[in-house]
Amino acid sequence: MDTFWSKKILEKGDYLLRNGEVCRTDNYIVSGTLKAFYINADTGNEEILYFAIDDWWATDMESFRKQRPSIYNIQALEKTELLQISYHSFQKMLEQIPSLERYFRIILESYLGALQKRIIYNHIYTAEYRYLDFLQTYPKIAAKIPQYLIASYLGISPEFLSRIRKKNKIR
Repeated sequence: MDTFWSKKILEKGDYLLRNGEVCRTDNYIVSGTLKAFYINADTGNEEILYFAIDDWWATDMESFRKQRPSIYNIQALEKTELLQISYHSFQKMLEQIPSLERYFRIILESYLGALQKRIIYNHIYTAEYRYLDFLQTYPKIAAKIPQYLIASYLGISPEFLSRIRKKNKIR
């Protein structure tokens, strides 16, 4: 398997992927933290799509799979060590080790479940409920990500998140 993977180190602030680039690799996070985001065309604000930490995967799946330009960015929030695999190597690896297809299918199912939950929660739950659920579901992320980024992820202002935290006596 080592023949398929390469190691990459990102320093804080480095980009793994920029809007307009083709995502050439799928990326397993050995250690560190990444954020995926885009710049809202109407407001100019950065809007967080997801965070990824140790033992997670980070990629623009649409860009990676179709080898088309990405519409968002992935950036390191701290020094991050990755294991990367190219699209061609990924396909070759699955041909040579068919049992890995099940592993990656399970990862994809988990990702799709989390994405579906996020979409539904954004439509039916209050910001307060979403924040409290975020804290419970992702305690490691909540502990290491600045509050203004969590607010962006939740689709609320940092000031509104501060009021939610104060109301719930969260430090």
